[in-house]
Amino acid sequence: VPKITRCLCWAHVRRKFVDILPKDTKDPEAAMASQGIAFCNQLFAIEKSLQNDSIDKRKEKRLKQEIPILEAFWAWADSLRRQVPPKSAIGEALNYAQNQKDGLMNYLKDGHCSISNNLAENSIRPFTIGRKNWLFSGSPKGAAASAAVYSLIETAKANGLSPYSYLEFLLQDLPGLPFRQYPKILEDYLPWNSQIQKRCKKNKT
Repeated sequence: VPKITRCLCWAHVRRKFVDILPKDTKDPEAAMASQGIAFCNQLFAIEKSLQNDSIDKRKEKRLKQEIPILEAFWAWADSLRRQVPPKSAIGEALNYAQNQKDGLMNYLKDGHCSISNNLAENSIRPFTIGRKNWLFSGSPKGAAASAAVYSLIETAKANGLSPYSYLEFLLQDLPGLPFRQYPKILEDYLPWNSQIQKRCKKNKT
């Protein structure tokens, strides 16, 4: 997709270190993996403290509080990579992080961005668990249809809408509009549009 900046996931980086953590605490790799986890935990702890901040304030605090941790992490990773075999468990975890470095740092560019894609993963988990039981997903067309519906539902939920009210409104209103000829019409039907917010807001009074 053109003009897109990819923000990669620090939860995946952390998971790489968690997965290789030896049960034997005396194993040299235990200390290395634990240090990688500790760096990630520091970042996530700061992110948690910024949840209620404005977008601009979140970016400002990230740059002030997280860059020193990130710089220490990359310095540690670079140093350790020169000491361990690249095919070792810790070597592969470090290589994974290093190969994704640019994408992992991109979340600092905008306060809207998230440090991980946990929210997206949690949103698709019901679909992932249930799809084995859904016969209509047994074909490429069925999968595309269910993906479209789930995208609408989860985006509505993420924007505080009642998914039922939103889908009902779309199905009633869109069929009569020439949106294929004039795609910009659809901007008025996106979940964050002010009129859609008024009409389909969850628990509106």
